[in-house]
Order: sequence, then structure tokens, then C-alpha cells
Amino acid sequence: MELDLAFIWAGLIAFAVMAYVILDGFDLGIGILFPFAGEHEDRDLMMNSVAPVWDGNETWLILGGGGLFAVFPLAYSIVMPALYMPIILMLLALAFRGVSFEYRWRTKKGRWIWDAAFFGGSLIATLMQGIALGALVQGIEIEGRAYAGGWWDWLTPFSVLTGLALVVGYALLGACWLVFKTSGALQLRMQRYAFVLGIATLALIGAVSLWTPFLDPVYFSRWFNLPGALWSAVVPVLMLGLVVLFFRGLSRGHDATPFLAALGFFVVSFIGIGISFYPTIVPHDLTIAEAAAPDESLAFALVGAVILIPIILVYTAYAYWVFRGKIDPEEGYH
Repeated sequence: MELDLAFIWAGLIAFAVMAYVILDGFDLGIGILFPFAGEHEDRDLMMNSVAPVWDGNETWLILGGGGLFAVFPLAYSIVMPALYMPIILMLLALAFRGVSFEYRWRTKKGRWIWDAAFFGGSLIATLMQGIALGALVQGIEIEGRAYAGGWWDWLTPFSVLTGLALVVGYALLGACWLVFKTSGALQLRMQRYAFVLGIATLALIGAVSLWTPFLDPVYFSRWFNLPGALWSAVVPVLMLGLVVLFFRGLSRGHDATPFLAALGFFVVSFIGIGISFYPTIVPHDLTIAEAAAPDESLAFALVGAVILIPIILVYTAYAYWVFRGKIDPEEGYH
């Protein structure tokens, strides 16, 4: 049986993007929650909870972007001009955020500056990610295998809504991560935040989901006509189960259940996006097969991916295993 290399690579890139969202999402969410932490000691504890893993989480962003460039060059050449501004702003914010992560430990008088930079970098990076996603979902104008839209096409009411939804969603992940990793007063505060952010996240997911099918008749058809409706019906069922787990876990004081359920919100939402997109890679005109590089290039790159991705998974899992358990306030990143 001949392998569909383009489909395999589309799955690998989707996996890399999803891994980035669920791993770096709570990291960015902690930055978004920084102004609401209270005491300096709480901010230190929040930052220490992600210090061993925060930079490794962004490996998946590089893998997703680099993979798109290598194996779907046509899609890359269309998406980048369309989303140039939000992507550049996101990368600058991530870089500035990384600098603030290191510098805030080296000063006391100027720590408030780097706290603000950590918050601002996290907020802008998250907002731009959400806006870029919304712009991609609403469709990119293509003419003659090239981007044919305007400079500001990425900025629309729908993309702003998706940006806001991602900011609230990442803040939810951050709060749930801190419920999982901390104890005492900070944990109790984050439990309260998680309850409110959970309701807000679900409301925004609902708003985006209701709006999406009306962006284009193709989406409406895939969601509500057979056989696509059989797949789309699974999404709300899974989401309902996760909602029950999330609020039950919070109400019973569980540490891990709210965090895992919140991650599930993102995974299920990602599945919904996949149902809307497939078989296109750039809605609504460019399919996975049309955008793919030659099979020889796909096969060559796949050899490297088969070696590299398991290594990344192993060292990521090892890092989380080594630093498992609650954060000790007496120890941390210095």
C-alpha cells in the first residue's frame, strides 16, 4: 500500500501545533495572570513553576513552522504574506518575554519593569496567535497560487474574537497549571480564577463555534451535512464530558483534573478546526495535496522527523517527570 506522504506530514504539523498550544499555552497563561498574582513571592512561585520547561515548550512552534516551510512551501508562501504582521508581532513578543524571564531575577528596583514585560509579551504573543488563527479560519484570498488579499485582511471582528478567546483560554490553562503545581493561598486564588475563566472560555468557544459555519458555505456543509455531521457531532459530546470533569474537579479540590480537562477543551476545539479545514490546508482553495512538496522531498524529510520527534517527546516527558510534584517555595530559578 502506497503511503500518502502529504497526509502524513499534514498530521505531523497539526500534531506539532497542537503540542505547542497545550504545552506553551499554560506558560503564556501564567504571564497573562501575572498582574493578578498579588505578592512578589507569588509571582516568583508562578515563574518557578514553569522555569524548567518554558523554553523547551517552544520547540514545537519551531517544528510546526519549519515543517510547513519544508514540506508545504506553497502554503507557507501564501500564509506568511497574509499573516506577516501578527506572526512578526508574536515572535517579537515571545523574544521580549524570554528576555524578561531572565532579567527579572537580576534586579530588585527594576523588577516591576520586567514583570510588566513578561505580562505584555505573554499577552501580545497570545493575542497575535489567536488573531492569526482567526484570519486563517475566515479564509485567505488566493489568486494564481499567490496571496491576493490586502495588508489588513487579518484584522477583522472574527479574528479579534478568536484572539480574545485564546487569551482567556491560555489564562485558564495557566490558572489550572498553578492549581496543579502550587498549594496554600496561591492555589486557592487560582481555583477561583479557574472557575471564572472556565465559564468565560466555554462561552467564547461557543461564540466562535456558532460564528464559524457562517463564514463560508463550505464550513456549514462540513458541519451540518452528512457524512461530515457524523464527525462534527462528536465534538460537543466530548466537550460536554470535559465540562463535567472540569467543574467537578474544581469543586472537589482535585489538583490534576481541572488542568487535564482544560487541555481537553483545546484538543477538542482543535479537532473541530480540523473537521472544518480538511482536506484544505489554506481555506478554502488550497488542498493538502496541492500544497505539498514532491514525494521525494516529503520522504527525505520524513526520515528526519521519525528520528527527531520521538527524541523531543522523550526529553520533554523526562523534563516534566523530573520536575513533577508541587513547587517548593524555598527553591527556584535564580
